[in-house]
Amino acid sequence: MTFRPDARLDTSQVRDRRGMSAGGGVAVGGGLAGIVALVLTLFLGGDPSQLIGSLQGQTVGQEATNDLSQECQTGADANTRDDCRIVGYVNSVQAYWSQAVQGYQMAPTTFFTGSVSTGCGNATSAVGPFYCPSDQSVYIDLGFFDQLQSDFGAQGGPFAEAYVIAHEYGHHVQNLLGTLSSAGQGAGAEGASVRTELQADCFAGLWANHAVATGYLEPITPAQVAQALDAASAVGDDRIQEQMQGRVTPESWTHGSSVQRQTWFRVGLDGGDPNLCDTFNADI
Repeated sequence: MTFRPDARLDTSQVRDRRGMSAGGGVAVGGGLAGIVALVLTLFLGGDPSQLIGSLQGQTVGQEATNDLSQECQTGADANTRDDCRIVGYVNSVQAYWSQAVQGYQMAPTTFFTGSVSTGCGNATSAVGPFYCPSDQSVYIDLGFFDQLQSDFGAQGGPFAEAYVIAHEYGHHVQNLLGTLSSAGQGAGAEGASVRTELQADCFAGLWANHAVATGYLEPITPAQVAQALDAASAVGDDRIQEQMQGRVTPESWTHGSSVQRQTWFRVGLDGGDPNLCDTFNADI
């Protein structure tokens, strides 16, 4: 995706803690199997307290002194630097929700490497991107986008990254509206957890529909939409289960199938209306 070169980036919405070192802690996961086990619970919206809380014994190093404000000032910077691009997505997503949700509260995104301390406990990079409702923040190791391609088979691309960021902010909106805590985490193809995740996918599509109007982005192309749909498919429960265990078990789904995730992203993208994203009462 191309940013408008003269768009002004707001780096105050991003905390850069890359370069932190974790001392003495036991590594979480280990290879694709470990990553997927965590991803099935956490990536794109699980309850961080369930797994991150188990990492409380880790020691987290000092915060890095990176200064994004000097490097990420305009859309031109977002077009040339990976970290500035994510800053631009955060800015655009929050600009949309600030207009769409009355009383919207800004939520920071934290960049980290290795491990990070959050309101939900300490986490490692193996957890993948997540939203912590306790401190109303999004956390991401930017190296995840490489894993999305190498470990999950996604094609990648800038708009695949935008989808991930917009999905996490979808959970922030759910938290503000009270649906994140009230929905529950029941597993299964028709369960509350899947419905929660599909709504966040729909919310990501809503942002994409209105992204140009936020003033940060050039018009979205079909190729860019295809990147987001491919990423949504790559993290479908059925695709991950087939890859990891050679069979699909819908009764254990927590995020939805590849088709479901693509479908609900398109509902938001094509319709542009938040009322269309009521996955809790729809036939999913």
